[in-house]
Amino acid sequence: MYGWRGRIGLIVPSSNTTMEMELHEALPEGVSLHTARMPLKGVTEEELLKMSALAVESAKLLKDADVDLILYGCTSGSFIGGENFENELEEKIEDEVKIPVVTTSSAILAALNALEAQQILVLTPYTEEINKREREFLEANEFEVLDIRGMGIVENTKIGRLEPYEAYRLAKAMFTEEADALFISCTNFRTFEIIEALEDDLGVPVITSNQASLWYALRELEINESILGLGTLLREY
Repeated sequence: MYGWRGRIGLIVPSSNTTMEMELHEALPEGVSLHTARMPLKGVTEEELLKMSALAVESAKLLKDADVDLILYGCTSGSFIGGENFENELEEKIEDEVKIPVVTTSSAILAALNALEAQQILVLTPYTEEINKREREFLEANEFEVLDIRGMGIVENTKIGRLEPYEAYRLAKAMFTEEADALFISCTNFRTFEIIEALEDDLGVPVITSNQASLWYALRELEINESILGLGTLLREY
């Protein structure tokens, strides 16, 4: 049977072309991934809030697959409503399906805390509007955002076509030695190939939305296997 160690039910925006691929590549043996989708084409505040309202229906479909955990796999979609939005979203879904739920934003907060990072740099593909919301969310959760830089992209499929080297080059260009960690935001931003190289070159832990989501989901399933090639978080924590 697929998922004999654990089954992760993943909810992603309909236009996400990256998260499933990255997670499938890294899943430990015996862990399976099962996906449902919510309509979203553009990464705007209006569309993200509209999408989040449909999360329960997607979760109900995943419940039919007898999953052990539901992962709401959208970074901006799980912080867009403010400081406690990710917790409220988890509770709303859990109340309906009676299955544990985690979001990408809660995974990021847990990862930053595990790494004891306080002063962080944030790289995103988002517009300034979404970056402002992300800064507010992180600062409300007591992290100091030294800098946040976006690429101004609204169309989500365009984000999915970005090459990993683009994240690498932008991250190096914005790096400052004051930073405790670098966070690359967005589950549709391909990053797995460059996490180790960035950590080697910058000398600080690198967190990405998909890496943190995978780490947190496995931790919640009590699967403590170390995963190599995806940075300090999955190797040591």
